[in-house]
Amino acid sequence: MTKRHSTKAGLIRHKGKVLSLFALAAALFPLSPALAGVLTAVEVSGNDVTLSFNGPGGEAAALALGSPNRIAIDVAGHSPGAPVQPTGGAVRSVRQGRMPGNGVRIVLDLNGPMGVGPMHYSPDGRQIYFRIAPGLGSEQALSPILDHMPTLAMARMVERRYSVTVPIGTPATSLPLPSIDGPNNPALPLVVVDAGHGGHDPGAISPDGRYREEDVTLAIARRVRDALVASGRVRVALTRDSDRFLVLEERYGLARRLGADLFISIHADSAENTGATGASIYTLSETASDREASRLAARENRANILNGIDLGGENADVRSILIDLAQRETMNLSVDFARTLQRTAGSDIPFRQAALRHAGFVVLKAPDMPSVLLETGFISNNDDAARLASASGQNAIARGVREAVLTHFARRLDNGAGTTTIAARR
Repeated sequence: MTKRHSTKAGLIRHKGKVLSLFALAAALFPLSPALAGVLTAVEVSGNDVTLSFNGPGGEAAALALGSPNRIAIDVAGHSPGAPVQPTGGAVRSVRQGRMPGNGVRIVLDLNGPMGVGPMHYSPDGRQIYFRIAPGLGSEQALSPILDHMPTLAMARMVERRYSVTVPIGTPATSLPLPSIDGPNNPALPLVVVDAGHGGHDPGAISPDGRYREEDVTLAIARRVRDALVASGRVRVALTRDSDRFLVLEERYGLARRLGADLFISIHADSAENTGATGASIYTLSETASDREASRLAARENRANILNGIDLGGENADVRSILIDLAQRETMNLSVDFARTLQRTAGSDIPFRQAALRHAGFVVLKAPDMPSVLLETGFISNNDDAARLASASGQNAIARGVREAVLTHFARRLDNGAGTTTIAARR
């Protein structure tokens, strides 16, 4: 078994950056929990809606729903206040409720079916503007950092506002490499397994609060590693083997530095519909294959935001350019492995009907390394959550992934493309 550097030094270095970041943010925006705002008015002028609050808010998201027709808006940094009556128009009534953690859900009951347009903050952060009308989209998200808002949801505004950019999302070249398990034979393929989320980012949480995505994915990743190593035919490394936070770019960055021949990121899905169940496999695409894939990509990409401070350092346009530059061969290999995984692991992993999907996940954007993101099931579904947290369920996933990996590399060798050929491209 070959062992490489430990990750303790890198973790200490990362914690130091985070503490410094908090200190800087606290100096510029002193926190005061008593200043959490409440909704004070809902104004409707034609199809234009304005939500007014008595203080600045954080990230916001809106979702248009039917039966009955309504729009739900979640805003971080606020809490429910006194009842508010709309001024008229398409909004019939307004309801409020407390979100888990720190936030408020505002529901606008509509007189008819409506979609929701892009949302915008006012310069002082106390108002949110958007348009409702038939034919508009069903989902919108608003990140205050993009609109030059305070980076902390409950920050108290000072007389002179500052815009602070801290680009610490680039993978640290000095981050220690994880250990490689398996035969001490560099000619064997190297698979890097990435357990999603971790550290301050728990990911999705089961309805009863018992299971957290960061814990489930780590347990599954470890079992996948053990199953692959036991085969004696591949080498394996984990991006994290403990409850630690990694910037998204660091995850595939570690795999590329190790010279990985395959990258598998393990996640657990979540949906408002608790009946949603089954696994999905995602490969890289410039645009999402459907609205659900787009929403899920947005949720995962936001893992680079720590308390509202963007750690990613790259906007959607830059990501799109990087995707455009991705090598066609690599993307084809990723799709090929995804199909193999669905076919060979179908008896071990219950896949959704449309299991193969495409989305712009950051962890999949390495241009020279075949990569897939495996959503092992819905942690928001009680049955799926119990399966993902159980030893039998995790072993089944590991068994399915092992067979897919071994089949993938066997086919590559049969086609005359060994690991040395893959490494030579880099």
